[in-house]
Amino acid sequence: MKRSALACIAISLSLVVGACGNSAPSPTAAPTPTATRLRPQQLPGSFGVTGPMAFQRGDQTATLLLDGRVLVVGGHHNDTALETAELFDPISDSFSPVGSMSTARDQQAAALLADGRVLISGGGPSNDLASAELFDPATGKFTPTGSMSTIRGKHVMVTLKDGRVLVAGGTDDNTDLASAEIYDPGTGKFTPTGSMASGRDDPSAVRLADGRVLLVGGLNGADPLATAEIYDPGTGKFTSVGSMSSARDGLTATLLGDGRVLVAGGYGSTAALATAELFDPTTDKFTPTGTMGTVRVGQTATLLTSGMVLIAGGFNDAQNVSIASAELYNPSTGTFSFTSSLTTGRQNGTATLLHDGRVLITGGDSNQSDLASAEIYQP
Repeated sequence: MKRSALACIAISLSLVVGACGNSAPSPTAAPTPTATRLRPQQLPGSFGVTGPMAFQRGDQTATLLLDGRVLVVGGHHNDTALETAELFDPISDSFSPVGSMSTARDQQAAALLADGRVLISGGGPSNDLASAELFDPATGKFTPTGSMSTIRGKHVMVTLKDGRVLVAGGTDDNTDLASAEIYDPGTGKFTPTGSMASGRDDPSAVRLADGRVLLVGGLNGADPLATAEIYDPGTGKFTSVGSMSSARDGLTATLLGDGRVLVAGGYGSTAALATAELFDPTTDKFTPTGTMGTVRVGQTATLLTSGMVLIAGGFNDAQNVSIASAELYNPSTGTFSFTSSLTTGRQNGTATLLHDGRVLITGGDSNQSDLASAEIYQP
């Protein structure tokens, strides 16, 4: 049986979307918000129940579309992979089913393309897949596209500045992969690119302000990694950079407004971590920063419009419980402080920054039960 993913890789996908357009049809626009909101008033700094989703889901992906809706795809329920998908409407704060994928996918990866479509790759019902498909918001349908050069699950995908998509790492069911490839939306094909120095299963990745991509942590075999690498789209090569002070799997990596990257939590060599560190792309080094109020693995991390980072949920291995608490990281002071708690403790869910500045939290599992519930954080 596949190991369950410990982190949501699609963290703040809006931060890694390329700026190049192409000839694909433009997505339909979302309805213009009216003065009368369909949701109840919510206090600042609080979580409120929304949704629910049509399906219970863990290890799903959630992608912010150009029109402000959120596409939630795949994942699993009771160890069964799902092919279903649904859309969250931020005007009505409700979910509605949309066309299904051609195959069930769990622990897949998703990336928003510059033309508004969404690329879904890999994952699988029992064995991982090499196939990929595209979701078109204009039609609400999925269509096949080219296949990857190898099967992958628990890999990462990051949209580059030129509109192509970097696919890296993961596992082929037996081996942690160091290989990477590039998806070209213009041709619909994947082509190999440079390989990483180390195989990485379930790493975290973020596109830096200069266009390079940082890949950090994850697993190699049974061992969490402290190492990090940077992919340069100009050369097509990975370069090893400074290592973290702690090995981490199930961590989060979040691009800050000043260009640094906040790395937090995850499993260390022997236990879950509360520590965090900052990656500075001007020196390619990590330095410690403030410590969270509790250990977390499989949490979400979202850059708010204020510049602070919302860390929510996760798993506490010492107490063997899914976490409901949430914290805010202040880059100016380098400190964490607790904010309101989730209404439900959850891990391996998703967090998506909406166009209006709120954060949508979906699914995941709570003490080994997959969730259909969703919540909204009002900054």
